[in-house]
Amino acid sequence: MINFRFITSIIGRLLWLEGAFMLPCAALAVCQGDWRSVAGFLGAFLLTVAAGAVMVRAVKVDDRVLSKRDGYFIVTFTWLVFTLFGALPYLLGGAIASPVDALFETMSGFTTTGSTILEDVEAMPRAALLWRSLTQWLGGIGIIVLFIAILPGLGIEGRDLYVAEVTGPTHDKFSATFTSTARHMWMLYIALTGVQCALLLLGDMDWFDALCHSLATMSSGGYSTRQASVAAWDSAYIQYVFIFFMLLAGTNFGLLNALFLGRPRRLFRDNEFRMYLFIILAASLIIAAGLFYAGTRPDRAFRDALFQVVSILTSTGFSTGDYLSWPPLLGAIIFFLFFIGGCAGSTSGGMKCIRFYLLFKNSLAEMKRIIHPHAVIVVKYNGKGIHPGVMSNVMGFFVLFMIIFGIASLLMAYFTNDIETACSTVLSAMSNTGPAFGDIGPLSNHAGLHDVAKLFLALLMLVGRLEIFTVLVLFSKAFWKR
Repeated sequence: MINFRFITSIIGRLLWLEGAFMLPCAALAVCQGDWRSVAGFLGAFLLTVAAGAVMVRAVKVDDRVLSKRDGYFIVTFTWLVFTLFGALPYLLGGAIASPVDALFETMSGFTTTGSTILEDVEAMPRAALLWRSLTQWLGGIGIIVLFIAILPGLGIEGRDLYVAEVTGPTHDKFSATFTSTARHMWMLYIALTGVQCALLLLGDMDWFDALCHSLATMSSGGYSTRQASVAAWDSAYIQYVFIFFMLLAGTNFGLLNALFLGRPRRLFRDNEFRMYLFIILAASLIIAAGLFYAGTRPDRAFRDALFQVVSILTSTGFSTGDYLSWPPLLGAIIFFLFFIGGCAGSTSGGMKCIRFYLLFKNSLAEMKRIIHPHAVIVVKYNGKGIHPGVMSNVMGFFVLFMIIFGIASLLMAYFTNDIETACSTVLSAMSNTGPAFGDIGPLSNHAGLHDVAKLFLALLMLVGRLEIFTVLVLFSKAFWKR
């Protein structure tokens, strides 16, 4: 059975962690003299910490062992609970009046989707904007991964929690234990965020914009402090800084760690990373050529193309222009990138390059098997044979993703004006990308959608962020059997 007592205690401790991240926002509100936001964040902090205390103190834990089922259960419900309490600062501080809108904005933040209901971002209190960025930064690597990193004293080995939350069909560990792996991931995550912030400060950005955008970049989140997103800074330097760090955010953090430890060959010999770079280069050159043909200067065409390709492929969702105004072929390329995503073990969304790589390799293998029916043909990744269970997982994920995408698009069509908006909005939510097509492009928002549609999209964001199986397994009868 599910170890509800221990899970309740763990989620209570996680609420203390969430409450702690509200305090910097309260401090910023004090410095700004925004006393309504101060009251909102302090009220949210007290409610969150108090709820955590009740969950920890009121439950007596005898069994501190977590099974694989417990891992899937705790990961899903932690994200739901974090969203509920994470919406409180918006509601109590008056930044967002509607509970549904507050939940949508918070889920979009924690899942690093970047979709928003805000129609005037720059009118928001700075404390609320910082909280938006912090929710994305917390959700980037993963709430549970952070928990494993800083609270190992609970006697949790962490494997099942780690596997249930970290993206991709394979998990490239770069240390012997999951606790040290989580620590290394977060140390690298913090370091890269700090470096990007410093580099943006060298450009035409103040400290607040640099901090918020760095938090939103390394998490592949895409929340901006400006209505025009990164286009608000018409600076080649700033935009190339964003491109570089979005590219890093979409790379497997295990391979990044190897790179910074002086083992670059491991990164550049990785099949997924090479495919990732190939997609970026090929898509950018095609789009740049299209923009140049349409009359854009060569340097600007390449920069706009590269920025938008990296932003969409990594599911970050920043924009420097409106890709809806591009020629249809270029828009179709962008739409296809929504499906792919970055690398496994990164902060990006989408299906991940590794799954497309393995599907392609398996298709080639199937053609060879037809020609040579008695041959033993193995799909290989990085020179090693892939276990049939991994291929089964990849194909199952792809089929489920497409089925959910199809059904959800039909349902969303009821709430939108056209099928383009319906399909792209669903895909954007499932891939955790943010902007879409049709009525909800890179310069638009989700404010006009019906409340039911917003809650539905929020659910799709969670399903996409936890990569389908972690959530859907909770609805199977086998999961609840003894």
